[in-house]
Amino acid sequence: MRTESIPPERKTPKLIVVTAFDRDESGDLQPVYGPAEQQSEDRAIRAAKALAEKHAGAIAWSREANPAMGEYGELTTLFVGGDVPDME
Repeated sequence: MRTESIPPERKTPKLIVVTAFDRDESGDLQPVYGPAEQQSEDRAIRAAKALAEKHAGAIAWSREANPAMGEYGELTTLFVGGDVPDME
């Protein structure tokens, strides 16, 4: 009996992103950095914390994602500092 060589716990790739925002002349939040993909959640949190000190706000988030299949999981907020728009 031969079985497929697919790992039993194969995980969906994770999308990890940081975005920073500033307010425009109307007071609306506009992205000024990113969304920029990060290599790890820890790195994303560090980047968002640093950006939040220089901008109106910053957010780091992640979600399981398979863009080739158009599949995206629930968004998980890793860090929010300052003012950021609602993320969906």
